Amino acid sequence: MALIDELLDDARDRMHKSVEAIVHELATVRAGRANPGLLDRIEVDYYGTATPLRNLSTISAPEARLLTIQPFDASSIKAIEKSINESDLGLHPSNDGRLIRLVIPELNEERRRELVKVAHHIVEEGRVAVRNVRRDVMHDLRELKEAGEAGSDDEHRAEGELQKLTDTAIGELDALLKGKEAEILEV
Repeated sequence: MALIDELLDDARDRMHKSVEAIVHELATVRAGRANPGLLDRIEVDYYGTATPLRNLSTISAPEARLLTIQPFDASSIKAIEKSINESDLGLHPSNDGRLIRLVIPELNEERRRELVKVAHHIVEEGRVAVRNVRRDVMHDLRELKEAGEAGSDDEHRAEGELQKLTDTAIGELDALLKGKEAEILEV
């Protein structure tokens, strides 16, 4: 059935996008090395608008344990510093009026455990997103069946296929979490 295949393709695409979003989100959880991606979640109150930090500055990692932030507008340096202090990164910025330096400290065991919890939370959000896609498509399949546009066998086959897509996406998320956990706990 063309309609059912269309629904399954849509589900596959939406689940893939959910997994990709979680990959990006997990990249912002630090694992002891300086990585400009750590600051991707930081939003700065710039003239009353929440603006991503990467849109306001150049971020670089000149050393293994140092990030530098060069704001395009020097007047935004205090707002950037405030946003970093209020984030869950546990980093303390220092600035010389033109450049913000973030020294990435060695992670202690307690901080590693906290970061693992953050990673678990992010992946759980991904699982919920994947399950929501499944729920939406299941609802659409039932509507097709009730409208007489699809038979019971077609609906049952599509539900099985949808469950396989869901299991695959959740498996990918679990593998991502396992890898991130190992990266965080690696001393």
